[in-house]
Amino acid sequence: MNVDPYLIVNGDVSLSARIYREPENLLVRQPAVIVTGSWLTVKEQMADRYARALAARGFTVFTFDFAGFGESGGGPRQAELPARKIADIKAAAEHVSTLSFVHPRQVGYLAICASAQYALAAIAAGAPISAFASVAGWFHDMESVAPFYGGAAGVDLRVGRGREALQDYLSTGSVRTVPAYEDGNDRAGMSLPLDYYADADRGAVPAWTNQMAELSWHYWLTFDGLSAASAVSTPSLFVHGDDCVLPDNVRRIGKTLSGPTEMVWSDGGQTDFYDQPAQVDLAVDAATTHFKRTLSA
Repeated sequence: MNVDPYLIVNGDVSLSARIYREPENLLVRQPAVIVTGSWLTVKEQMADRYARALAARGFTVFTFDFAGFGESGGGPRQAELPARKIADIKAAAEHVSTLSFVHPRQVGYLAICASAQYALAAIAAGAPISAFASVAGWFHDMESVAPFYGGAAGVDLRVGRGREALQDYLSTGSVRTVPAYEDGNDRAGMSLPLDYYADADRGAVPAWTNQMAELSWHYWLTFDGLSAASAVSTPSLFVHGDDCVLPDNVRRIGKTLSGPTEMVWSDGGQTDFYDQPAQVDLAVDAATTHFKRTLSA
């Protein structure tokens, strides 16, 4: 398999990307799939796992670091800004759709966890994505996300911290950071036990910076990841399970979309779908079938 560095530009920000292909000859056209992972992550984590598997199935696959993360440009760094990520997805899809080694108008998008809600919003905003697959997708609004952070009081606490950090950034240019993951630390982006982010053999890879800009809270907690669904008619696949996050929201979105929708419900917890063979293989099999049907030449 060929894995090559690439660059996608969104405005004046360079997005570090990778291309995964089996054929070396760029005259061989293939359908394209863009893959992105969870919030606060980089392309070397769960996105790489899925990209390799899909490339082996006959797709040209692209991964990239969102602005402010990993090897990409842009500031503030380590900031989870949904609108910025949606714009990056739209720019990536527009760029990929211009390439001569992929089939015209055949760009699929596979999003794992939180990037699924951003991809759905990008599609609603006109991103040229012909088929969508969500794997353990995280779709939230303030009401449904609050229980993860101790209810309304926990949300208010974190939004307040986010406002303070934002004011500091606007006044001084300093980005106040907290851990992206630290078990038991209520200032961390993720404070529940999550082995994926603690294990160097899983998600704690060298390319990942375990930091979150604290100003992210104001944007993350107030984002509406559900309302875009009514504007989407793109053929969509949802691989999920009752032990994954927010399953009722996934069902709700599936009923709201105006295009063809398929649900594949499975066993396994949220982070199992990031890298565990049973869950990843099931998701890749389902995505391959979905993309080969919807991205036909």
